[in-house]
Amino acid sequence: MVPLAEVLRRHWPAYERKYRARLLPSHRRAVAAILSCRTPALGGQLYRCACGQEHYAYHSCNHRACPQCGHADTTQWLERQRSRLLPVPYYMVTFTVPAQLRKIIRSNQKILYPLLLGQSAAALADIGRDHKNFGAQIGCLTVLQTWTRDLRYHPHVHCIVPAGGLSADRLRWVRPKCDNYFLPEPALAMRLRTRLKAALQQNHPQLFAQIPAVAWSLAWVADVERVGSGESALKYLAAYVYRTAFSAQRILSDDGQLITFTYRESKSGKTQVLSLSPEAFLHRFLQHVVPKGFQRVRYFGWLSPAAKSRWERILALLDWKSPALAPHAPPPPPLCPTCNKPMALIGLLARAPPTWKR
Repeated sequence: MVPLAEVLRRHWPAYERKYRARLLPSHRRAVAAILSCRTPALGGQLYRCACGQEHYAYHSCNHRACPQCGHADTTQWLERQRSRLLPVPYYMVTFTVPAQLRKIIRSNQKILYPLLLGQSAAALADIGRDHKNFGAQIGCLTVLQTWTRDLRYHPHVHCIVPAGGLSADRLRWVRPKCDNYFLPEPALAMRLRTRLKAALQQNHPQLFAQIPAVAWSLAWVADVERVGSGESALKYLAAYVYRTAFSAQRILSDDGQLITFTYRESKSGKTQVLSLSPEAFLHRFLQHVVPKGFQRVRYFGWLSPAAKSRWERILALLDWKSPALAPHAPPPPPLCPTCNKPMALIGLLARAPPTWKR
């Protein structure tokens, strides 16, 4: 296996020289973080064992694009979401936009990523409120994903939705009339198309003008899948919250001409192998680095942090109480590679001074 940082050390300088004027600040920050992750540049701790063995533990960069980081944050996020799972069935609704919109979305991420998340949640709220077989206020958790398993650009939104909601007067918990049916997929897809088109026309006409007209006449896609208690869907989405599009174990080789990595084919579930030139590989990887400060996960309806009173009413209506979260224990000290005993912290290592480029 070849670490991603090693691939960047070999090929980033040439890529940067070629695309210097077109590189986004977020791309530069991501690469700089990955290259410094768990190196003396970030400082760390010095441990020593009673047998005399010393160990340097360097700090992580904690950048969302780094495949070495995010495990602890992901674990804590997953525990928090599990504690808020209601005792009802859950559905995962996935909204996918047509290919004609992908280029404009990729080029205008700061505007269109939040818009896509917000309008997806609004489409769910509209259909949930208006549909004859449901008619209730819903809550949902939404997560933006931008990649396919082989790193191609494919923006789509996953929504985890409890199968139920508040009545209009907020006095009843409303359940779907059919146990195996929640909301109609064609209506959800059409509502997202309508809402996104209207939002672009009204608030971003210059972006709307760049989208081919055929995109608004195509049948958009919404997939509604029952996911049991919701825990399995949370585990699936947890990989996108604080982690990168690319795990550290997938690069098989880098011979200087081709970078070869594995991916799992979604339809067959079989592991496939793909080889790309260094330039193509870096292009695919970097296009999934989100803008600084962007929140990939959002909460809407009565799952929103601002809807505390509605959330407490739902807990009362369902006669259910969220389980308490267990306190997080500090990580244990490293074990000595010689005698396998815990090592003692004896000092801190300072960060390297920043390097400035003129």
